[in-house]
Amino acid sequence: MHKWRVIFFDVGNTLLFPDWGHILAPLHQRGVYPTTEQWSSVERKTKQEFDQLIHDGKIDHGFWHIFHSRMLAELGIQDKDLLNALVGTVRISANWCAILPGTRDILQDLGKDFELAVISNADGKIADVLRKCGIADCFRTITDSGIVGHEKPHRAIFQTALHSMNAAPGESLYVGDLYSVDYVGATNAGMQGVLLDVCGAYRDAGFPRIESLDELEMLLATL
Repeated sequence: MHKWRVIFFDVGNTLLFPDWGHILAPLHQRGVYPTTEQWSSVERKTKQEFDQLIHDGKIDHGFWHIFHSRMLAELGIQDKDLLNALVGTVRISANWCAILPGTRDILQDLGKDFELAVISNADGKIADVLRKCGIADCFRTITDSGIVGHEKPHRAIFQTALHSMNAAPGESLYVGDLYSVDYVGATNAGMQGVLLDVCGAYRDAGFPRIESLDELEMLLATL
C-alpha cells in the first residue's frame, strides 16, 4: 500500500510550461530572443533569491518582477514599461500552455494508484487551460487561487484543496517547483512536498526533488 492516497500538483513549471511566443512577446517585438539557457539561468538565480525574501510567507507576486528585472539586466536593457509588460504576460494563465510529450500518459498511469488534484496560483482560469491542453480530466479537483481568494503559500488554499478531495494532510503529496511557495506551503499544511526542479535551482539544497514527471513516477513505484 502506498504512503499517499492523493497527489496534488502545481501547474506552472510543473505540468505546463511557458508559451514563449506569448510570454516573451514584448521582447520579441523588439527583436530580442532570449535563449532557453538564459531563461533557465535566470530562473535558478531568481528562485534562490526569492526563497530568501519570502520568509514572512507573503504571496508570490514579486517573483516575476525579480525574474524579468534579472532577465533585462542580463540582456543590457533598462525599460520599466517593458518590465511591466513582461510581468503582465507571465501572469496570464493562458500563456502557460506548453505541455511536455508524455505528460498525459504519466498522469493516467499515476491515476491508477493515486487520486490526482491541482493547486495553482492562477487567475481563475487554470481549469480552462488544463482542458485546452488535454489533461484536465486527469484530476478530480482543480483549486485555483483566483477563485479561492488565497494564494500559496497561505495554508487556506491547501486546506481548501484537501477538503475538496476529502483528504487528510498526512495522506497527501504535493508536487511543485518553488521551495518557498510550494514546498513550504504544503509542508506547513501538514502535507509531504517534493520539488519538480527542472532548472536545477535546488540540486544541492538537500530538499526532496525530482527533475521530471517520469522521475516522479519511478520514485513512487519504489515506495
